[in-house]
Amino acid sequence: MSTSPRRPLRLRPRHFPLKRSLFVLPNLITLSSVFCGFYSIALSATARADTEFHRAALLIVFALLFDTMDGRVARLTKTQSAFGLQFDSLADVVSFGVAPAVLVYQRSLGQLGFGGVLAAFAFAACGAIRLARFNVLSMDTSGAPTKPSKYIVGLPIPGAAGILVALIVAGDALQDALGARGYGQVLLGVTLGLGALMVSTIRFRSFKDLKLNVRSVMLVALCIGSSVVVSTQLEPAFVLVWLLGAYVLLGLLEWAFGVLARLRARATRDNPTAPPRP
Repeated sequence: MSTSPRRPLRLRPRHFPLKRSLFVLPNLITLSSVFCGFYSIALSATARADTEFHRAALLIVFALLFDTMDGRVARLTKTQSAFGLQFDSLADVVSFGVAPAVLVYQRSLGQLGFGGVLAAFAFAACGAIRLARFNVLSMDTSGAPTKPSKYIVGLPIPGAAGILVALIVAGDALQDALGARGYGQVLLGVTLGLGALMVSTIRFRSFKDLKLNVRSVMLVALCIGSSVVVSTQLEPAFVLVWLLGAYVLLGLLEWAFGVLARLRARATRDNPTAPPRP
């Protein structure tokens, strides 16, 4: 009985799935944001000195940077997915909802008793509600993410967290001007106000359509110039307060002008024979 010679076994080279591995990159950046938020919570829970509170606030700033990067990386690599959208919102609840709430409570609101607890919880709860609504509005009927809009319904939670962080960093200057109790009351009102803006229907600009042109260059120049003035005339810590406060003010002004325009249009429709306004 003759046996045929065995053919040598050839292994096919496996190609590295580069396209599939790119989906991991934006999720790793999002996970870095979660780590910064978690570490900030751990520091805030045991902080006793201002330097420790400032370290916790700085970690939330790093989380803001990572949150800005993950979406841009996903769009550049064309790896947007429903999983990434959900994961990013869950990360924002930790980094920009719970972490700033714990930080502001430990730093000042804890001195106000149970009212401080409710204010800090209201901020975190409103942030979670705002993110849930954002996820619903950002998905189509198939569950896939839609194209980013020019406006966002409700104050974005990273912006709200940034304002609280800026007020914590500028806490020394504010306490010298307002006193410890006055500073706590200001933080209480700002925390509740930011929570209300997050769950409101006021539309804020997303700047997703920002392009390199004369208008955008003038906007950047205005931000830099005003930041220099605020830094030299007041305190460098107030620069972030000014920039984010101006962003909130812009949204409120656009909302107010929109309401006035709708009221005028309704009045004209109800009374078409009225003479036009000069």
